[in-house]
Amino acid sequence: MNETRIVELRKARGWTQEKLAEKSTVTVRTIQRLEAGNDASLETLTLLARALQVPVRDLFADIQDATLDDAVTNLDRRTALQQERRRTITKGLESLYYGVGALLTLGVLAAIATDLWPNIALLIVPGYWVGGWLLSIFLLFVIVGPRLDRKYPLSIQRATE
Repeated sequence: MNETRIVELRKARGWTQEKLAEKSTVTVRTIQRLEAGNDASLETLTLLARALQVPVRDLFADIQDATLDDAVTNLDRRTALQQERRRTITKGLESLYYGVGALLTLGVLAAIATDLWPNIALLIVPGYWVGGWLLSIFLLFVIVGPRLDRKYPLSIQRATE
């Protein structure tokens, strides 16, 4: 068994066991068991580390078990890799939104400048930026986010990082 720093990290944030349980989505009883020195699964440790915003390795005062040390190292590595992949996808979608918006803006301005469209068509530009922004937030949290959660379970959405 390895000594954990969960109590120390929790108290440093001024959190109760209930608050940590809520933030990590594990039960209060699980928190109590871990703080009493019982072992936990790597999945549970991952949830706690995410809630406390520390790497899994930082949950332990000293990792004495070589097998656990390897498992924690691999988990931290996988977490970082999944977070980077998730960030790459969301940044790509963000770049697509900005690229389409820039092209649309330039196209509308060119169409107005050449008298292909009336000046009122200029309203398309703010409509795209505001409507597209609202739509992208909706898609990120309702469609893309849950899919990324399933594909990269160790990662977190940028808004909660």
